[in-house]
Amino acid sequence: MAKVIHNGSILISEPFLGDPNFERSVLVICQHDKDGTVGLVLNRISNLHLSDVVEVNDEVFDMALAVGGPMQPNTLHYIHRLSHLTDAQPISEGLFWGGDFEELTSWLNQGLVKQDEIRFFVGYSGWSPGQLEEEIEKNVWFVNNNAANKLLTLNTDTLWRDILKEMGGKYKMYANYPADPSLN
Repeated sequence: MAKVIHNGSILISEPFLGDPNFERSVLVICQHDKDGTVGLVLNRISNLHLSDVVEVNDEVFDMALAVGGPMQPNTLHYIHRLSHLTDAQPISEGLFWGGDFEELTSWLNQGLVKQDEIRFFVGYSGWSPGQLEEEIEKNVWFVNNNAANKLLTLNTDTLWRDILKEMGGKYKMYANYPADPSLN
């Protein structure tokens, strides 16, 4: 039975994907429609900080940027819990994508946004229409439609393993697979 993908779905890569862009990665789907799919990798942290790419008062707010995916790495994306941010697109209950960046920057510099309310990304992940469904059918991705509400509070270092453990059953077993089984 095929898993239904929608905005807010969480994708967890299978243990031996082999693609360095997505190996042991967890993504949130921000947009899934007839034109294709856009998602952001949640557990790949870059060496860049927000202050490296935009003017922000780093004494008030600065954080590491995640690598959202291999597409357009010169673009900045963000997911957040700021429902009142102008033009923010709902992803799932209490989780939003994008919005008025000038308004957001003002809020950041005033200290009106907490670090557990937002996460920033360079680049994104994208699929053409039907491509993601094909990958799911081939078991490239596990789908979780019940975790989006806690994404901003989980530890990025252990996110892949933690989500699989939480899913239980066979997924809990996958969480313990070694990164390189030949070293086992």
